[in-house]
Amino acid sequence: MIDLLVAGGGPAGLATAIHAALAGLDVVVAEPREAPIDKACGEGLMPSAVRPLRELGVAVSGRPFHGIRYLEADGERRAEALFRTGPGLGVRRTELHAALAARAEELGVRRVPLRLEFPTQTEHDVTVGGLTARHLIAADGLHSPLRRALGLHRPTPPGRPARYGLRRHYAVEPWSDLVEVHWSRSSEAYVTPVADGLVGVAVLSGERLPFEAQLARFPQLAARLPASAATRVRGAGPLRQRVSARVAGRVLLVGDAAGYLDALTGEGVAVALASARALVACLVEGRPQAYERAWRRASREYRLLTASLLWARRQPVLAERIVPLAAALPPLFRAGVNLLA
Repeated sequence: MIDLLVAGGGPAGLATAIHAALAGLDVVVAEPREAPIDKACGEGLMPSAVRPLRELGVAVSGRPFHGIRYLEADGERRAEALFRTGPGLGVRRTELHAALAARAEELGVRRVPLRLEFPTQTEHDVTVGGLTARHLIAADGLHSPLRRALGLHRPTPPGRPARYGLRRHYAVEPWSDLVEVHWSRSSEAYVTPVADGLVGVAVLSGERLPFEAQLARFPQLAARLPASAATRVRGAGPLRQRVSARVAGRVLLVGDAAGYLDALTGEGVAVALASARALVACLVEGRPQAYERAWRRASREYRLLTASLLWARRQPVLAERIVPLAAALPPLFRAGVNLLA
């Protein structure tokens, strides 16, 4: 019997599979798409993601960045904070996925081209898509079908505006070794150096407008970019996904499927990697129910900082003061950036 059946071959699913294979478990990943898979992503790996990838033996190349810079949309005020624990890494999502897939294959993880949706469980195993395993891992993304099939999805409370993300690339030499976050009244634009001669620009907003209309709100940034983009626009959202539990019998949720607040702090991959490690540790110890608490512990700082920034973003007065406050209180800004680094 399969020890671990992982539904979804993105970074969270592959990291879980790699951890499990390193622990000696028999692992199968169900993913209908061939690697590498692209998706809307800020593509900036924080130091807290770079270190775990190295420990997993995942060889990924990219362009290092050394901190975070906040800027007002007109470029008038800015704040910078350098990482204390080593550089982050700007890397194309396709490069990250290819490296994870290669490492999983190297460890003997099998992939089957299936999309898994409706599991059935007994006291001893779980069956879905014609496969039976001791445990099923739902790593099937932001809008996880498995999460919904298990009744674990919770609707967003009324009055809480949804947020969406858009991303594309521009063939221009990166002008900074920091990730830049440009703030406007209603949105943020994230600029990540991902390779020599290439930057990624991701916009997060509560307004569903075309990428060009979103970018026009950042005139200083738009002036730095070529007229034509190097890649097409990719989108994701709504970003906030509420989940009632991360464990349902023999099914465990990881990555975006386990719940998501926002991409505002750029910690999605780092949290997914930490959660994958915690999940496999709980299974190896024979304590799958302990994963709920382990997930909360692994994501605590991300949830705290992201929720705080989202709250400030929703306050009309504070939303326009985020960059000035960061500039006026550099020790606090550095502490916030390094809380997650």
